[in-house]
Amino acid sequence: MASPCPTPPLPLPTKPLLFTVTTDLCFDQRMQRICGSLAAAGYRVQLVGWQRPTSPPLTPQPYHQHRLRGWFQKGKFFYLEYNLRLFFYLLGQRAAAWCACDLDTALPVWLRARLSSQPFVYDAHELFTEVPEVVARPAVQRLWCWVESFIVPRARLAYTVGPALARVFEQRYGRPFAVVRNVSRLRTNEALPPAPTAAPPGGYILYQGALNVGRGLESLIDAMPQVAGRLVICGEGDLSAALRERAERLGLLASASNPVGKVEFRGFVLPEALRDVTRHAAVGIMLLENIGLSYYYSLANKFFDYVHAGIPQVLIDFPEYRALNDQFDVAELVSDLEPATLAAALNRLLRDEPARYQHLAENCRRAAPQLSWQHEEQVLLKLFADLIP
Repeated sequence: MASPCPTPPLPLPTKPLLFTVTTDLCFDQRMQRICGSLAAAGYRVQLVGWQRPTSPPLTPQPYHQHRLRGWFQKGKFFYLEYNLRLFFYLLGQRAAAWCACDLDTALPVWLRARLSSQPFVYDAHELFTEVPEVVARPAVQRLWCWVESFIVPRARLAYTVGPALARVFEQRYGRPFAVVRNVSRLRTNEALPPAPTAAPPGGYILYQGALNVGRGLESLIDAMPQVAGRLVICGEGDLSAALRERAERLGLLASASNPVGKVEFRGFVLPEALRDVTRHAAVGIMLLENIGLSYYYSLANKFFDYVHAGIPQVLIDFPEYRALNDQFDVAELVSDLEPATLAAALNRLLRDEPARYQHLAENCRRAAPQLSWQHEEQVLLKLFADLIP
């Protein structure tokens, strides 16, 4: 007698979700976390980004990735080309919900959602109308403010990276904004060693992120001649060449006469490799200038990356960071970006107060389980479950 056919397993739900960014998909850790969590929950996820001349091959992910290609890489022609190419690409796609990440992808995504009478989702990684590159150009800012005023009220679901930014959006548009913080996933299988009693001698100061206007990097490099340590910078941006020239002018780069150097530029580093770089640092750095509400109310993922690596950090005294530091005490706060102020804060941790360094490092280890993507993804999954029953 033939054996009965085995009952096939029930398929996971395949509700398609499509997300759009202008970033390089290999380095956008927030979108990797969001799309990965939704894919693991059974959604069929596609993430669309842009092919840069220096983009490495796509890294394997549990969701579909697509890069658009074009002629322009920055400026108004880039945004115009990207939005046109994105809209025509979206016409050939299907989704149960369409999600624009920041204003620079929002108009074609909203229009595609409107054409199919499906939900439009707005994920505000920042307050785009208040970033320094926009604030410095009033005509450009007026244009993006119009886009924001058109897009935000039409979103079925809207969320952002921190409570302060959510309050700004709610006050502007009188609608609720959820919060999904940009927190890294805690690797529970990678236990940190006990907190060191002082900054490790071979450790370094680490900056990770974009090398753009308003990040305090000029002041940081100017401070390095007075700092008892060296600086490793991971990332690229509009200021890449200028910052390298500044460091060279100050004699901080490695040379034949100075084989080590006090400043090292490592360029773009893929997320997995960056985790290892962060873990071996002595101090993390998170500086911003108050040149727009987006920076002033920001909550950057590098804050959480440093906590998970167990390293104290020197941190700008802005509202979101102060609130977290009041709760967990993992950082030295600085009220200004004067080179002397930065040098004093860094030397305090690296050389002058080992007991303070140990205290902050121990607090990082206690805070890490509470500040993890494992908590944030539950908020994210509930938002999309409510959006697409």
